[in-house]
Amino acid sequence: MLLLAGCTFAADPKTVHFQSEDRQTRLTGYLFEPSSAGPHAAVVMLHGRAGPYSSLASGVYTAATLSKRHKEWGEFWAERGYIALLVDSFGPRGFPSGFPKGSYENRPPAVSEQTVRPLDAYGALRYLRGRRDIIAGRIGVQGWSNGGMTVLVTMSDHAPGIDGPTPETGFRAAIAEYPGCGMDAIKGRYVSYSPILMMIASADEEVSPKRCEEFAEKARASGSDLNPIVYPGAEHNFDDPGKTKQSNPANRHATEDAMRRAEAFFTARLRK
Repeated sequence: MLLLAGCTFAADPKTVHFQSEDRQTRLTGYLFEPSSAGPHAAVVMLHGRAGPYSSLASGVYTAATLSKRHKEWGEFWAERGYIALLVDSFGPRGFPSGFPKGSYENRPPAVSEQTVRPLDAYGALRYLRGRRDIIAGRIGVQGWSNGGMTVLVTMSDHAPGIDGPTPETGFRAAIAEYPGCGMDAIKGRYVSYSPILMMIASADEEVSPKRCEEFAEKARASGSDLNPIVYPGAEHNFDDPGKTKQSNPANRHATEDAMRRAEAFFTARLRK
């Protein structure tokens, strides 16, 4: 499934800890590192509602039990010379196994993608900028589903966790995969301070693709550099590498194209 480049990477992600910008939560992160000498551009990765771990974790929540999708994407970036940091927003707050499908209205405010998780994203940004092996001004963010929703809020010019964000002070670029686009935090005026690549699944069974297309149109009209890509026939979580999702040709095509576009998007904005 992965499209490999020429750089090798460490086999297992490193577990790290850092503080959220909420100033009270010690977050856990998993660092995927290339073996080549730095400094490197970097990608912060934000998981969806199921959390960063495999559904087969059986109560063991470590680097060894990360979901295949997150591990593949972390390795994908490390293979291309980036340092990738997968942030666990749920485990440190008591919800390591995440939340089931259809549970949105019942999730606690402590894990809100509108008010809390953007603070985790900016905590990760601060942590990475403090490392000598990172190019401080070349950090992007990528999120899936609920993490994609977090990305949209994080990239707003009035995002929580940062004052007056710019590409120099915040994230240089962002990728949001199949987010929900009906959040209060992005209703009304929305302007992103850096470019966003948004990937929409036309057959999404969890969130409304039409609503995301409408949001993208509104954001672009307001001056946002937001590029929506719609994948015909693709489903929510289309890049899950499991057999169930990848048995759908539309999901396979979307996954391959998403990886190509993601690489080109970050190369143009984080590497040049």
